[in-house]
Amino acid sequence: MQQIKTVGVIGSGTMGAGIAQLLVQNGYPVILFDIDEATVTRAKEAIKSKLDRLVVKEKITHATAEQAKKNLGITTDMNSFAECQLVIEAAPERLEIKRSIFSQLEEICSKDSILASNTSSLSITEISGQSANPERIAGLHFFNPAPIMPLVEVVKGLKTASSTVETLVQFAQTINKSPVMCKDTPGFIVNRVARPFYNEALRIMNDKIATPSQIDRIMKNAGNFKMGPFELQDLIGIDINFATTKSVYEGFHGESRFRPHYYQERMVQSGSLGRKTKGGFFDYDN
Repeated sequence: MQQIKTVGVIGSGTMGAGIAQLLVQNGYPVILFDIDEATVTRAKEAIKSKLDRLVVKEKITHATAEQAKKNLGITTDMNSFAECQLVIEAAPERLEIKRSIFSQLEEICSKDSILASNTSSLSITEISGQSANPERIAGLHFFNPAPIMPLVEVVKGLKTASSTVETLVQFAQTINKSPVMCKDTPGFIVNRVARPFYNEALRIMNDKIATPSQIDRIMKNAGNFKMGPFELQDLIGIDINFATTKSVYEGFHGESRFRPHYYQERMVQSGSLGRKTKGGFFDYDN
């Protein structure tokens, strides 16, 4: 495996910060990037606070937490990634944003560095389509919350080198994740499987067969799911979930089983996005 010593993470939102926390906990120096100082500083303080809580809960030692804090650097300048052997992009799910980021990274990073996207549904082949070196670009899709969820999808675009995939699989194992390799298909594995889980729940709710709380309770008690489809949408973010559904639907050229539900779109239009707005399918004021 190519030796990965320092990792860059682009985007300090929920996923980017979660990935950064995971990496520093496992001994990797990380440079966390966002477009403004205040945003990335808030993310750093939030990560430090979460590390402290893990010490209180006796999940990690005080020494591990302090070393993890030392491993975490922040920046608003992408040139800081020049010495990184791996850069993970966790920017918003918009193709033009991701393409722009990878274009900049190719000018900054060593030709031997690996560039990975945390996209949940966009095509790796399309993201890297304008790249001069698409063989070093792959998907590295973590799940929320990144420090806890064990699965990581390693996605091979049409021009991704096998060595890039192999390195990312081994890297995922070093941070105690369970990597699965998958082809560059819409939604990859998990989000392809999950679309009917959310969409059918929305249809059942909209047909007034059962309420969100009833559906979630049944799925947890009878189906042994950790979370029901509505609670999970609120955790992920209804806007993110809707965008992923649209992407998978478009990726399969309008296949009906992946069609987004209009009620989910109305939730996004109303600004009721789940936990991050203190209200979605359930209220989170307290």
